[in-house]
Amino acid sequence: MDDDPRGSWRPNNLAARNFYSKGTYSITCPGGRVIEGPPSGSYWRIAEEKFRELDADNRIWWGRDGNNVPAPKIFLSEVTQGRVPQTLWSWEQVGHSQEAKKEMLDRISFESSASVFDTPKPTRLIKQMLRIGTRTDERDIILDFFAGSGSTGDAVMQANGEDGGNRRFILVQLPEPTGANDYTTIAEITKARLRAASEAISGGEVQGQLGAPPSSNDVGFRVFTLSSSNVRAWDSSFDTIEPDLADAIDNIKAERSEADVLYELLLKYGLDLATPTESRAIDGRTVTVIGAGALVACLADEITLDVVEGIAALKAELSPDVMHVVFKDSGFKNDVVKTNAAQILRQAGVDDVKTL
Repeated sequence: MDDDPRGSWRPNNLAARNFYSKGTYSITCPGGRVIEGPPSGSYWRIAEEKFRELDADNRIWWGRDGNNVPAPKIFLSEVTQGRVPQTLWSWEQVGHSQEAKKEMLDRISFESSASVFDTPKPTRLIKQMLRIGTRTDERDIILDFFAGSGSTGDAVMQANGEDGGNRRFILVQLPEPTGANDYTTIAEITKARLRAASEAISGGEVQGQLGAPPSSNDVGFRVFTLSSSNVRAWDSSFDTIEPDLADAIDNIKAERSEADVLYELLLKYGLDLATPTESRAIDGRTVTVIGAGALVACLADEITLDVVEGIAALKAELSPDVMHVVFKDSGFKNDVVKTNAAQILRQAGVDDVKTL
């Protein structure tokens, strides 16, 4: 259609039926025609900023007269070589239920395995889906709402080991009772399999394929349980105001750990639950640095000015664009430390200082 030096190409449809919040902008064609938006019931498949980038790179076809509905170019040289996946997959390709059950029993043992997960998914099936739906050069996230025996997590770890990918997974499983003594809930089975898979894969069970390095990816995982907030909500009445005020001096629930509070902070600040964390000891108190300084938390007791000044020094050391600092409200050694903490940190360039 034109003599693009990148070679043969075909036009692609800019509109798609799936909802996209950034896909409703107007477009002015080079020939002067104004297109108010995508066709009724559809959306532009890319954001306006990305569209402008493609156009500047001559990756948009406007038609001979420059007034056609714009069409992104798909270059033959950039198409991944291979074949279109078939709809029907045979058991020779992706396994079967008997194979899947054997895989599970190779990972974990049960007091009685006769009726445990008669139809788990084979990891070969899930890996085939991963090959089609994910890329090794992106941090794709695979979500399984019904984790069961953990086949999906097992398959993701295997696939990463085989092709050097960096996929991650989120598995969700209700703690449904099993009636057994060894694994009392399905969630316990899920965790046991993931631990066994992690140990086996990190031990060299999976070898790199297609030039990928041997299995050296992160095969760790974190387990979270849905619960209420770690911070005790204020709920008082006239008759109980005095004891309620006394209880509110430390408003972190007694049965909750420091790690519980830290992960709630990650959620509240919109940070990934897998964000790297580091513990620092400052004046004998533990200070947790999250995301290279994006969030710093000290939930210790008897916090001194030396601790506060040490946290202020982290701003200069780590140089995050924005640093959030959180203390336990009852953790300061005295009111003088609490009063001066925010000012010391603001002088260091930390404007967001909060207490729990």
